Amino acid sequence: MSDTSRAAAGGPLRLRDFRLLLAGAATGQLGAQVTLVALPLVAVLELDAPAFQVGLLTAAETAAFLLVGLPAGALTDRMRKRPLMIRADLVRAVAMASIPVAALADVLTMAQLYVVALVTGVATVFFDVAHQSYLPQILPRDQLVAGNGALETVRSTAQVTGPGIGGGLVQLVGAHFAVIVDAIGYVLSALFLLRVEQPEETPEPATAGASLRKEIGEGVRFVFGHPLLRVIALTTGLANFSTAVLMATQTVHLVRVVGLEAGGLGLVLSASAVGGLLGALCAGRLAAGLGQARVMLLSVLVTGPFALLWPLSGHGLPGAVLFAAGSAVVSFGAVVYNVAQVSFRQGMCPPRLLGRMNATLRFLMWGTLPLGALLGGALAQSYGSRTALAWCAVGILAVPLPLVLSPLRRMRDLPGAQDDGGADRVQGTPRDTASADGDERPAPAPRA
Repeated sequence: MSDTSRAAAGGPLRLRDFRLLLAGAATGQLGAQVTLVALPLVAVLELDAPAFQVGLLTAAETAAFLLVGLPAGALTDRMRKRPLMIRADLVRAVAMASIPVAALADVLTMAQLYVVALVTGVATVFFDVAHQSYLPQILPRDQLVAGNGALETVRSTAQVTGPGIGGGLVQLVGAHFAVIVDAIGYVLSALFLLRVEQPEETPEPATAGASLRKEIGEGVRFVFGHPLLRVIALTTGLANFSTAVLMATQTVHLVRVVGLEAGGLGLVLSASAVGGLLGALCAGRLAAGLGQARVMLLSVLVTGPFALLWPLSGHGLPGAVLFAAGSAVVSFGAVVYNVAQVSFRQGMCPPRLLGRMNATLRFLMWGTLPLGALLGGALAQSYGSRTALAWCAVGILAVPLPLVLSPLRRMRDLPGAQDDGGADRVQGTPRDTASADGDERPAPAPRA
């Protein structure tokens, strides 16, 4: 039985190569979630950084999406994806391992943390673009929702377990030593990818006269020429901008306002991530019952108001519970939305444009992260973390607006695959999309 037949008969987990890809994602994500707790705590607890510097650290982690986001897509389309992901994993491992080495030598500074965050961010841009472009080479199109759901389940599970482990490690060995778990996770991810056997064709060389600038432009035109991709970019960019305000502020708020120690901080973030795990487990069934387009709108429209619990969280256990509850519900909606829209993007894009399409969207959607992080740090420094979280909640409440004002609000399902010239065929009316995708029922199902 062929790999495609096995996937169709028993789902993507029947495929050995997909299981290896999943295992690599699990180890890499677990380490990254430990660092989500540990790295800001290095700045807050050990280097006594003010709120704006913590925000600047978060901005450095995501600045790569603005700096190299667009060329990363064109370069990725010129390369084989698996070797690129392996190299990115090894670069991230070395960068993270430099933190405990510097701490042992008593030379660790905020400047080094900024450099490490920037280097790992650049490597992550290339890894993520290659990863989203590689999955369709392993799975048939009708298994992409199930495959993305499995990957999202792994990521959400890591979000549940990783922060708790990270908080415990910080209390046991110190924040700067806890990040070594991240380095180990990246090494294990590279080892799993090395064992993948799926043949990967070498991309066709660039045609005579082609330039990186022209190839980037082709990806940008494809995204902006597609009405649904434009809406997805705007919606997700606004969500990520607001999330970055949260990420830049939550450690300062939970430590200095709610009064949590490292272990308690990890437990709150783990409890918050339970919502994301439930979202990953439910995404496929919700999309099948409501329709892929409807579930994108309802997932953010219904869960967004719970972000108001963040600025209401005060000192002690009640504040911790409010913060975790708000994060859990918002995470549920975000994961359901992401599984639907990522699967749509992967299935409708011509293979030769996958890297550039993903990179263009990452540039538009994730390029807002450093801007949100800087704003969050500045607001927390000037007006306090509670005010920063209030503005964050306002941003989350505005996330559904692009979807509500777009043709997507009248759709049940999203359109199917297109060729290179198919972007203009999607007009966004219910009549246009019913035959294209109306019969598709996603199986039970990344941050996008």
